[in-house]
Amino acid sequence: MRKRIAIIHKEKCHPTECGNLLCAKLCPVNRAGSECITEDTLFHKARIDEYLCTGCGICPNRCPFGAIEIINLPETLNKNPIHRYGENMFELYSLPAPLFGQVTGVLGKNGIGKSTALRVMAGQIKPNLGDWTKEATPKEVVAYFKGTETQKFIERLNKGEITLSYKPQQVDLIPKQATGTVRELLTRVDVDKRLDSVVLELQLGHFLDTDISKISGGELQRVAIAAAVLKKANLYLLDEPSSYLDIKQRVNMARFVRTLATDTTSVMAIEHDLIILDFMTDSLNIMYGFEGAFGVVSGVKTTREGINSFLEGYLKEENVRFRSHPLKFEKVVDTHKGVRLELVAWTDLSKELGHFTLGAAPGVLYKGEIIGILGENGIGKTTFMKMLAGIEKADSGSFSSTCTVAYKPQYLETTSDVTVLEFLGIAIEKYPHSIIKPLDIERLFDQKLSSLSGGQLQRVAIAHCLSQDAELFLLDEPSAYLDVEQRLIISKMIKTLAFERDMTILIIDHDLMFLDYVADKLMVFTGTPARNGMVSGPFKMEEGMNKFLTELDITLRRDMGSRRPRINKLGSVKDREQRAENRWYYS
Repeated sequence: MRKRIAIIHKEKCHPTECGNLLCAKLCPVNRAGSECITEDTLFHKARIDEYLCTGCGICPNRCPFGAIEIINLPETLNKNPIHRYGENMFELYSLPAPLFGQVTGVLGKNGIGKSTALRVMAGQIKPNLGDWTKEATPKEVVAYFKGTETQKFIERLNKGEITLSYKPQQVDLIPKQATGTVRELLTRVDVDKRLDSVVLELQLGHFLDTDISKISGGELQRVAIAAAVLKKANLYLLDEPSSYLDIKQRVNMARFVRTLATDTTSVMAIEHDLIILDFMTDSLNIMYGFEGAFGVVSGVKTTREGINSFLEGYLKEENVRFRSHPLKFEKVVDTHKGVRLELVAWTDLSKELGHFTLGAAPGVLYKGEIIGILGENGIGKTTFMKMLAGIEKADSGSFSSTCTVAYKPQYLETTSDVTVLEFLGIAIEKYPHSIIKPLDIERLFDQKLSSLSGGQLQRVAIAHCLSQDAELFLLDEPSAYLDVEQRLIISKMIKTLAFERDMTILIIDHDLMFLDYVADKLMVFTGTPARNGMVSGPFKMEEGMNKFLTELDITLRRDMGSRRPRINKLGSVKDREQRAENRWYYS
């Protein structure tokens, strides 16, 4: 069996520009007379024979474009992958196991095959058992999983006893693939005439007769979930169902998804919002591996056990450590003492945008604070942030501030051919250890901004904003497109920077866990989406959370082991106790 995997990033490999396959010339195996590194005649890129590779590390270290990665495979991987995209490309080991009567979650970093696994299960990718030159037969796939729960699933799938419905990750592509109104789209897939009840559950009524090309990202997400659910199926596969949704919509979506799991149906969901994943699922498959190289699926665990194992970075049953350090949730105590300096103040602000009206009660921001902003979509959070940034002007009321501002917008689209190295010149020069390294941006230096994925562009935009010479930093939805690990790393980085540089940072986000960890105070937006919004605060953390969670009608406790926040089951002993004490949130 192979001991290691060699990955060639073809978009980075430029054989003629490095001196006609520099890696092949330097390879000790090649110099000894064998052909470990040769030219792929089809793509005119380097190719590496993984059986001949000794893992010496010369080619990845000497490649001027960072196109090569050599990764040692865990000893536990003693068989071929279930699927490999091609030679020197990503490979997936095993599949998650759906359990009927339950909602099963899939948790893991970006780039380790979670979406690939769901697409294999949904039949969009035909598994090849590591031989990328041909598809595996159904009989071969069954034999691959012999003796596991997945074998039973594959056999039932082959017999037609299981029918699948799949909601893809990229819901923004729906308008490019479908035409007509939301009602027309959903009616086409409504086999059992359940449209009215699903519309009510997912709150689609107010845009049901809107053209699919005219609705927002959050509305598209709910339409995609509705379309998947309306199809006749007994296994629903949902890839990141909370993306684009605000916190209220996420909780509502999670409650709805839980109702889909019956004795004869199963749900499987990939999710990066840990609070929602914990609330929505009964069991969990952890995926681990090496980003862009390989992914492995763990055995199924209860949700609480699975999330805590993921945070610990260790799978006890498999005896696998997939992270060198645990991710911890201890709240950092505010160490600032004495009176803080006032940075920004405002009085009775108001702003009209078409039919929408935003108001803000008097408030003050002080130096050195991190303030989270909570509220539904369409209620004025971004508008308020743009007013602080000077992009929008208030119709009435006033600001008192002379501070400099750095702003990371919500939407990150660029067609720029500027490289990351050029774009982040200041950050690389001034903050290589405090910003560039935690965000893992070095590997992106040679890539153009236009070629970055959503998560990569998000990290670059955060780095650019936080490296500016400013006093007030505004981050609009920095956790979007990021996985759990990246969110926790960024929250820790932000807290460290705020303390060291006495920065004031405002953060709009819909991940309650992220804001719970990073924020010192909270501002809360209330009102009616698309009609009116009202800003209140900043409040102390507990006061702000209590105010917001009362609106959501949920209570939060802390896990005894990891200290992460968890939603109480409605009507549970803990839920009733906290409501009676008016303690919706435990700090």
